[in-house]
Amino acid sequence: MIRHSRHTSESWRALPWKKFRRNLFRLQKRVYKAVLVGDKRKARSLQKLILKSTSARFLAIRLVSQLNAGKKTAGIDGKKSLSFEERFNLEELLKMNSGKRNQNRHANLAKR
Repeated sequence: MIRHSRHTSESWRALPWKKFRRNLFRLQKRVYKAVLVGDKRKARSLQKLILKSTSARFLAIRLVSQLNAGKKTAGIDGKKSLSFEERFNLEELLKMNSGKRNQNRHANLAKR
């Protein structure tokens, strides 16, 4: 979506945050309506769509790295804050792993 350059901070600030918020809210509203009507299949597919959406990824990264009250507190990895390039790299990493499920949590249960 966004190419990395030496002007990464400007490209991060220039992202269409309002459009991302509207997009995510629209999807969340559709999930709510599907659950209200009782259409579980549609609600589940919309939830998967939210997990794969670019808007949700960028907003999640922004929430954790910029808007979070504990953003200057070091996490388990010892890092206190992410640079703009690291934020874009994190989005690329999340994009690659968005459709994969965790094989460690998957267990086949024998039928009786």
